[in-house]
Order: sequence, then C-alpha cells, then structure tokens
Amino acid sequence: MATWQLRDAKARFSQLLRQAREGEPQQITVHGRPAAVVLSQEDYERLKAPKPSFVDFMRASPLVGVELEAERDNSLPRNVDL
Repeated sequence: MATWQLRDAKARFSQLLRQAREGEPQQITVHGRPAAVVLSQEDYERLKAPKPSFVDFMRASPLVGVELEAERDNSLPRNVDL
C-alpha cells in the first residue's frame, strides 16, 4: 500500500485518486501516523457487503450431500514426560 503524507496527498490528490481507482489502496498519514485509507468504490462496496453466515457458507459448498467416511484413531496417546 502506498503511503502519503497529508501535504503530499493534498498536492497530488488526482494521482492518489487514480492509483486508488486502479485497485491500490492509498494510506494517508498525519504527523507520521496512519490517519486514513483511500479505496476504490469497488473495493469499498466489496468490504461493506454483508457476509454470509457460516451455515449459509456451508450450505453453498459444492460438497453438500457427499458422504464422508471418517474413522477415529483408537490408538493410545503418546507418552509425555512432565
């Protein structure tokens, strides 16, 4: 991510905006500390979009309905010296 000091960001805002629109977030600092990030509209919309619940995610899996054969390992645990 490119980093801009505030004065440089103001002076070259068109360049900063163009780079953000091309998909590269731009960080702006004030007194050397991160203050803001400029994103493309597309990146912003993707980040704010609602995320599916875990259950919905699993239901949308291409493996829904596949039977898995899982066997438990019944061997004894290893010895640990404490």
